[in-house]
Amino acid sequence: MKKRWLLPVFASFVIFSGIGMNDAEAASVTDLTSTAKDYIGAPYKYGGNDINTGVDCSAYTKFIFSKLGISLERTSKDQYQQGTSVSKDSLKAGDLVFFNTSGNGISHVGIYIENGNFISATPSSGVRIDKLNDPYYWGSRYIGAKRIANFTTNEIAQAEVKGEEIDFSIYASRGAVAIQLAKALALDTSDTNSSFPDVKSSSEQAGAIVALKKLGIFNGDSNGKFNPNSPITRGQLAKVLVEAFDLEQQGEPKNFTDVTSTHWAKNFIAVLSSNKITQGKGDGTFGVNDKVTLNQLNIFIERLTR
Repeated sequence: MKKRWLLPVFASFVIFSGIGMNDAEAASVTDLTSTAKDYIGAPYKYGGNDINTGVDCSAYTKFIFSKLGISLERTSKDQYQQGTSVSKDSLKAGDLVFFNTSGNGISHVGIYIENGNFISATPSSGVRIDKLNDPYYWGSRYIGAKRIANFTTNEIAQAEVKGEEIDFSIYASRGAVAIQLAKALALDTSDTNSSFPDVKSSSEQAGAIVALKKLGIFNGDSNGKFNPNSPITRGQLAKVLVEAFDLEQQGEPKNFTDVTSTHWAKNFIAVLSSNKITQGKGDGTFGVNDKVTLNQLNIFIERLTR
């Protein structure tokens, strides 16, 4: 099946353009980094504009920023004319970083994602994360940086300290997962007579939840509840996806530092990675206990249905 590295554009973002700096208060640092990392492993193609079949470095940055409602020019040289200059010691997540890899001035661009790392589309490995000060390559080729937008830093995670105040415009609920899976699997959702006490037959999620329960993909908790408005972790979603799409391991899986040999989700995560459905978070971890975002959910399902 053909790859479709697609991600929906959320209507809450506003499209910006021009050569100045954008006020991107609708997007946070988390939006930026999670969206950029969702495409780790996407193929490289010189002059390519399609994230499905291949993009070059500036097409990748343009694509990621467009998902956050920000318009960039097409080439790395033109992107260098946008925004405001930023010194290397003042870099923030979301700043564009530029390099001279050809010997003829600006020829490569990436997105700074903090902690000395940046992400870009490379000819050798496609989209990947590298060290900005890598002494063997990038460090000596660095030219400068531009701040295209101001991203908010009030992360959703901080709000969650209050308890159940989870922003489901960012994170995926169990009910949202059920709806997406039912659509992807083309299930009959006409039966809305749910056996879960917390899922009313009038709920828009009822048909999907009933259909998935019949297949044994989703079950309730110890109290028989489905908990449609609760979040789901990446580890839990791995199990659901493997069982929903009847996946089997294909070759060697990727190892993740936060998934131990005895972790209950290890085999499910191994199956996902061996099928190239996940590349992890780009820092060697899978994020097994992280809450699944809507972005991530859509990416997983797109890759499973390609």
